[in-house]
Amino acid sequence: MSSAAPESAQTTTVPVASLAEAEQLAGHFDQVMESLLAVVEEETKLVRDGRLSDAAKLEQPKADLARHYLADAARLRTATALLRQSRPELLESVRRRHDLFRSLLQINLTVLATAHAVAEGLVRGVSSELARKAAPQTYGASGRAIAPPASATQPLAVSRQL
Repeated sequence: MSSAAPESAQTTTVPVASLAEAEQLAGHFDQVMESLLAVVEEETKLVRDGRLSDAAKLEQPKADLARHYLADAARLRTATALLRQSRPELLESVRRRHDLFRSLLQINLTVLATAHAVAEGLVRGVSSELARKAAPQTYGASGRAIAPPASATQPLAVSRQL
């Protein structure tokens, strides 16, 4: 089989036919994980630095690599028995690298979730402040200011252009 076999197998889940093909696929899977990890680490760094527009530019390469990752993982599952029998050390190596990959991906997901929560809190805060300023300042029977009614809340338009 040619060296492009794992590349062409990205669109379909073709079972692995030989040990050589399984070894080649494991190597490709490792390369894809390393590339995806590099993109994820860059995205994590950019989000932590508050450079969200730069991080958004990584969306397409990340999606492409994730597609390759899923295709390779599906094909490797078809070769598990063959690798377990013939090359158990290679299978164990792939599993260890994959476990490391998952732990680093969890860090990325945590950073993204934190950034999302912070952004949501900012938008809610701005919306509340705008609603408070737009509502008439009135006092209740007790002499205290009353909260603006829900009808005073207006939609908030946000420009996604940075």
